[in-house]
Amino acid sequence: MRDEHAQSKRDERLRRYWDKHAGSYDREMGFFDRHLFGDTRDWVCSQASGEVLEVAVGTGLNLPHYPRQVRLTGVEWSPAMLDIARRRADELGRQVDLRLGDAQALEFPDASFDTVVCTFSLCGIPDDRRAVGEMDRVLRPGGLLLLADHVEASRWDARAAQRLIDLVTIPLGGEHLRRRPITHVQAFGYAIERHQRFTLGIVERLAARKPHVGG
Repeated sequence: MRDEHAQSKRDERLRRYWDKHAGSYDREMGFFDRHLFGDTRDWVCSQASGEVLEVAVGTGLNLPHYPRQVRLTGVEWSPAMLDIARRRADELGRQVDLRLGDAQALEFPDASFDTVVCTFSLCGIPDDRRAVGEMDRVLRPGGLLLLADHVEASRWDARAAQRLIDLVTIPLGGEHLRRRPITHVQAFGYAIERHQRFTLGIVERLAARKPHVGG
């Protein structure tokens, strides 16, 4: 019970943190999109097809990048960010099912989606392996998992800087700079179809195919 209480307090603190930063999030991410992430949103979203789930949709920065024909659902933990995403969807004229939810406990049946997307968010989800496991659960066999994030750098000096930054960002907002989501994806048996790592190895994006049942 003590662990559950501590987790609940942590989750509420992190939700307040992201609600507080919702208004400045687009501006901050715009800087990283221009200087670090490049064309990653297009790279990821252009590969989505069919019934698509975006986990941790945030303020909806990916919405303009999806093909018009996809049927899109988005889940977000922060109510303030979700409000911005809904306004963005309305401005774009996109029909998107946007709902509050926890990436670590998705409220969808097994094998509900053809594509699952998560960009620049697994760094801030408390249990990233559990979140990837939930993405795997709701993705149909043969479906496509599309991920992008900032990860542990390939150069030692950049890794050293990340370790120092983590000392601030993890306690403050639960943001981890040195995770590698690809390790979880491989552990679930996915075939990595496309993979790119750049900007000193700090940015990593991948497209991975879920195995069909029985192999």
